[in-house]
Amino acid sequence: MVSMELARENRLLAALSDDELSRWLPDLEAVEAPLGEVLYESGGQLTHVYFPTTCIVSLLYVLEDGGSAEISVVGYEGVLGVSLFMGGQTTPSRGVVQSAGQLLRLRSDLMLKEFNRAGKVMQLLLRYTQALLTQMSQTAVCNRHHSLDQQLCRWLLLSLDRLHGDDLVMTQELIANMLGVRREGVTEAAGNLQDAGLIRYRRGHITVLDRPGLEQRTCECYAVVKNEYNRLLAPLPVAGL
Repeated sequence: MVSMELARENRLLAALSDDELSRWLPDLEAVEAPLGEVLYESGGQLTHVYFPTTCIVSLLYVLEDGGSAEISVVGYEGVLGVSLFMGGQTTPSRGVVQSAGQLLRLRSDLMLKEFNRAGKVMQLLLRYTQALLTQMSQTAVCNRHHSLDQQLCRWLLLSLDRLHGDDLVMTQELIANMLGVRREGVTEAAGNLQDAGLIRYRRGHITVLDRPGLEQRTCECYAVVKNEYNRLLAPLPVAGL
């Protein structure tokens, strides 16, 4: 059985009362999430929902030709599988582990049972879903209207908000797949940020050296998403806005 302390590493689970969380604990399962693992495929049946604690998961929209682009990121502030309690049994996105770590999973039938109790659990999950939809829509706007440098800054900041620390284990190829751009573009954008003293990149590791500098360089999309999460959910314990 998962301990209450471990469960509370996820912000949504931490928002539950002791009585509510105690009811969930026997059915929560802690699992490792290695880099690149696919948690679910587009159109696949949702057998579980996932509550990240130390990992980050990217939701990708996959095209017929195999191309993909990230539509949102989920870390310890959220849950994966919102389409389940929004009325569907499948999702059009693919869930891929972007940063390795751990997550807690719960069977879909048990999640639906808890959601249908209504009350605080339902309200919390619906508020989170609204915040997630804001991130998805803002990502679409950002990818259409802002420079790759700005997109990369936004992506780095959103990822940092969902990690404990300033280091990301991430190859340029994977970043390119997430942003739906050519690897050469990511190489140039990352080089620009490194030359400006904002990040250090080497061998698949990105270390953020100047977070305020990243925030000044990014577009307004990051602030829109950040503020909406803070408005709808308990503020996340990270630096920044």
